[in-house]
Amino acid sequence: MSSSVTGGAPIRVLLVEDDEGDAVLVEELFHDAGMAVDLVHVRSVDAALGALDADCVLLDLGLPDAVGLDALERLLAAGAPAVVVLTGLSGTDLGLQALAAGAQDYLVKGEADAGMLGRSVRYAVQRRRSEATERELYRSQVRAEETARLERALLPTPAVIDPRLEVGVGYRAGRHGLLGGDFYDVVERPDGSVLAIVGDVCGHGPDAAALGATLRTAWRTLVLAGTETAAVLPLVERVLAAERWAEEIFTTAGMVELAPDRRGADLYNAGHPSPLLLGPPSRLVPPDQRGRAIGVPVPGAWQPQHLDLGPRWRLMMYTDGIIEATIAGARERIGKSGLVELVDAALAEGTPCLVEDVIAQVRRRHGGQLADDAAAVVLGWDEDRP
Repeated sequence: MSSSVTGGAPIRVLLVEDDEGDAVLVEELFHDAGMAVDLVHVRSVDAALGALDADCVLLDLGLPDAVGLDALERLLAAGAPAVVVLTGLSGTDLGLQALAAGAQDYLVKGEADAGMLGRSVRYAVQRRRSEATERELYRSQVRAEETARLERALLPTPAVIDPRLEVGVGYRAGRHGLLGGDFYDVVERPDGSVLAIVGDVCGHGPDAAALGATLRTAWRTLVLAGTETAAVLPLVERVLAAERWAEEIFTTAGMVELAPDRRGADLYNAGHPSPLLLGPPSRLVPPDQRGRAIGVPVPGAWQPQHLDLGPRWRLMMYTDGIIEATIAGARERIGKSGLVELVDAALAEGTPCLVEDVIAQVRRRHGGQLADDAAAVVLGWDEDRP
């Protein structure tokens, strides 16, 4: 049936009623109410379970295969939409029990007229839609809170006391804003040395993000606990082995230990892109001591590569989401040479937020949101800076 004087899309109603006379009466009441209704009539709960693609279910509580609230509970458990119960028992609390069990409304057969039936169905559908909207809003709020917690874990505030040391950090999630496994951190020790790390867990999505947050937290804990620098990455690897969801999961990382006098640093490279010494002209640090990725089961430890930095310098560490971004309209990647070009252009313009500007320029060249996460850290020192 599909007839109405009100216009609009018909309400899809599933009538579960074994009495043919009552079914005809319901159809006539909808007609008298002037509602646009697509009515499907079945005679049992079993038949109704295969026809729940509706806006509302009108459910008789006395059916061949279910009596009382059992019929309602079976339909709700199967994901039924709004349910209005039809009961032939007035003066009992069965209708109230149905509401308590999850029905949107109940009507007593023989007492419901066209207006009452129409209002009950319309209100039931609207309440159900409102409940669905509220549930989706709640889920969105929970997802937002979970994302915020992950962001706080992945995107920490650098724990650096020295006001003369330049520290710049930046992060952009790839894949339509979903957090991934890139992470960074910067911590100053009591002796004045500063440790910084940039890492990238293989893979994307919440599992990679959670593991990245775990590794970042473990790294900061080890540094704050005064762990010997050479032992930090091996211990992070033990955390990775314990927390990863599959044995093939690994992490690349670049870690720098900056000396208290700021004139030198030790670089630990765990399968990660080489950092840049900024100019202009900027240049890649030669990877003289490139080690294996963390979690890859091959022999080898991470040996430090010493960098003589001098009285004035800037060092950029980054993840491969920056250099592997493709240039819009082509398969060509930005690459390390492209990154050097972008960095030198930003330096020439004197941008106050170098990391954010470089990541923004990478996204501009790519033509929008990056496929992979992008994270970067810049450390800088000038002895003449007050």
